[in-house]
Amino acid sequence: MPLEPPPTPWEFPPADSGDGDLVAVGADLAPGTLLAAYRGGLFPMAVDGTATRQGSAMAWWSPERRGVLPLSCLRVTRSMRQSARGFELRVDTAFTDVVAACADPARPGGWIDDAIAAAYTELHRLGWAHSVEAWRGDELSGGLYGVAIGGLFAGESMFARARDASKVALMGLVEMLDDEHATTRLIDTQWQTAHLATLGVREVPRREYLALLQQALAVPLPDVFSDPEASGDPKVLRG
Repeated sequence: MPLEPPPTPWEFPPADSGDGDLVAVGADLAPGTLLAAYRGGLFPMAVDGTATRQGSAMAWWSPERRGVLPLSCLRVTRSMRQSARGFELRVDTAFTDVVAACADPARPGGWIDDAIAAAYTELHRLGWAHSVEAWRGDELSGGLYGVAIGGLFAGESMFARARDASKVALMGLVEMLDDEHATTRLIDTQWQTAHLATLGVREVPRREYLALLQQALAVPLPDVFSDPEASGDPKVLRG
């Protein structure tokens, strides 16, 4: 099971108290702070959605319209199914590489800086953050990473170097969450984008999201994330 870090010294305001999507500014990115934020319905991101400058404050968000992906709503096209045959899916074998690929400054709208990468790498070391990876031979072709707490998977970012690779990783994530608690598990995508909408992500009001979150936090981690030696161990989901 994940290791619980020391509690945060910060107290976040309620997630539904913000003026619009922005709830608070400040605090830190210590593991206890991040976990308290996710458990309360918040997530960190710079104010303008790009990487923070050194010394700048972090912002904490709870969108009035939250993007979520119900497991039963993932849209899998024929192209995605065909592409999936060409990849091997792995979990937590290249977490830092996935974060680095998602943080590539050449990507438009990049917001993952060194501080964010270090914070989530530490969460990964403690067993809270995970990567789902699409491999083609020895090449990491795409993937995603996020934070798993009980039945919540808070998706942070995804990338693809080959066609459909990130979509295949998402398919793998949905497959591993599809157990006896599937109807209660929650994939949080923060906001709904046009791209995510094509995959089945929908918007829910903030109040509904917070209710879904409390239900999700009450169920156990999926087996693939509950192994105490998960970090760094090769886990092949499908090849």
